[in-house]
Amino acid sequence: MSSFLVVVNGEPYGSQSAWSALKFCESVIAAGHRLEQVFFYQAGVLNASRMLMPASDELNLLGRWQQLHQQHQVPLVSCVSAGLRRGIIDTEAAEDAGLDSANLASGFILGGLGELVTTMQAADRTVQF
Repeated sequence: MSSFLVVVNGEPYGSQSAWSALKFCESVIAAGHRLEQVFFYQAGVLNASRMLMPASDELNLLGRWQQLHQQHQVPLVSCVSAGLRRGIIDTEAAEDAGLDSANLASGFILGGLGELVTTMQAADRTVQF
């Protein structure tokens, strides 16, 4: 059994990166491997927005990421720096900035590159999408 860290750099819609990463994560778990963490970086942080509203006939990637987290307790970590640049913030950051709301989806947490590096050291494999 191997352990994996998955890094998602692609936005939820407009590229195949996020969808491919999700399918890979599901396959890792189905094969009996351990998924240490999914880290969302660069435009990938947009996957962590609770404001995503796909059409009813489109794949709900946010819901699928949240399902992965709920069913398998996989940490979904969104890069705080990349997120702030793209408007993905949690309640604490919104309050600090004097904003009236936050948009980090439930199941996601904010983390830094230090957390990514720590998980890289613990995982057998790192796969980036």
